[in-house]
Amino acid sequence: MRFLDQFQHTSKVSRDEILKCHELRKKFGDLTAVDDVSFTIESGETYGLLGPNGAGKTTTISMIAGILERDGGDVSISGRPHSTTSTWGKKQIGYVPQDLALYPDLTARENLRFFARLYGLRRAEARPRIDEVLEVVGLTDRANDPVKDYSGGMKRRLNIGVGLLHRPPLLILDEPTAGVDPQSRNAILESVSALTGEGVAVLYTTHYMEEAERLCDRIGIIDLGRIKAEGTRRELVGLVGELDRISLTADDGAKAVPALEALPEVRKVSHHESHLEVMVEDARQSLTTVLAAATAAGTVVRAVEVHEPNLESVFLHLTGKALRD
Repeated sequence: MRFLDQFQHTSKVSRDEILKCHELRKKFGDLTAVDDVSFTIESGETYGLLGPNGAGKTTTISMIAGILERDGGDVSISGRPHSTTSTWGKKQIGYVPQDLALYPDLTARENLRFFARLYGLRRAEARPRIDEVLEVVGLTDRANDPVKDYSGGMKRRLNIGVGLLHRPPLLILDEPTAGVDPQSRNAILESVSALTGEGVAVLYTTHYMEEAERLCDRIGIIDLGRIKAEGTRRELVGLVGELDRISLTADDGAKAVPALEALPEVRKVSHHESHLEVMVEDARQSLTTVLAAATAAGTVVRAVEVHEPNLESVFLHLTGKALRD
């Protein structure tokens, strides 16, 4: 599948920049729901908005999708201005809301056929496209079953499939795993990962840290309508200043202490009985070197555990409170 061929647009903006938001603002009476939110997403990138319910995630994406009028700021899709009246811009977006938008008495294939017509796909184009979408969301074997017989997770996956029918360069997913079982959640995350591999830009909102850490190339932490910080997981964790910890269960661990302390990537080493605790900035990059140094020093390593600071630590650091539902 090639999602982007027909969407290239020449402009001063980078060819790969699909979405640009600048200082988005929205108020509801005295409540400021979104306050100067800015970020960009490139093709093949998953950008996560991580924050609790009520943080402003849905309001932000509703303005981006062009279904909610903004009070201020700008949105552009592939370098072209986008608003609630922009027909072209809306065609570039696949929007998958929290609430299911499906007909329960129709089969999955019939639902997709109906929405393909709404998107303006010709019958000859829609037929193979529906088969492709069913494969992407893992519902080929249940394509002819009524949606009312689907599990919650299957309905969520079909909802994503509807958003993909017209091959949008930008897919917006608003809490797509809310209320689904772990198996369905994993299937949804795998589907999203496959899409970014095809060049789709994904805007993904969630209040689940593990989803953001697993799926997102960059993350914007949002609370009370403001982006508190953004970056890769590693960059965000760096704001807290915490180090990764490599825990070794080893025989003769004391022998390895001098060798480990001499490594440039090691910040601190502690030893107690059969346990070694090695503090490093990036455990994934340092693990091989640490194990090699310990083994060369005559230590027999029996077990290894890696502990990395998570986004919960970052959120607590930035907002003074834990990430909540």
